Amino acid sequence: MDKHIQLIGILWIVYGGLTVIFGIVGFLVLFGISMIPDMEAAAPAILRLIALAVVFFVALLTVPKIIGGFYLLKRKEWSRILILVLSFLSLLNFPLGTALGVYSLVILLNQDAIRLFDATTGKPMEKTAPRKKSEKND
Repeated sequence: MDKHIQLIGILWIVYGGLTVIFGIVGFLVLFGISMIPDMEAAAPAILRLIALAVVFFVALLTVPKIIGGFYLLKRKEWSRILILVLSFLSLLNFPLGTALGVYSLVILLNQDAIRLFDATTGKPMEKTAPRKKSEKND
């Protein structure tokens, strides 16, 4: 299970890196189109504004992927939760996001993985007997 979690962390970092690359390519394409001569006066400014918006949006989507993957390698409980949320959201990004999302959900929802990420003690969780109701002292 430990190797699966390590692999998921690495894959999320790589997936975030690929998102950065696609964002940069989108920025360069939009910014390059704005340099075409014989365009209306407002068109280059609008395309540059859209290019900046694309970079901001991609950064907004990429930062949680890379941070979540990095801290998943360090076995932080909050990173497991973050990656579970990102996995659910990435199911719509066919084919890479879907494959990574399904793999992450299957592994991180496993009881063995939950025990590895136990935030309170760092030890595997044990079943405890239910507490008895205390009697009132009048």
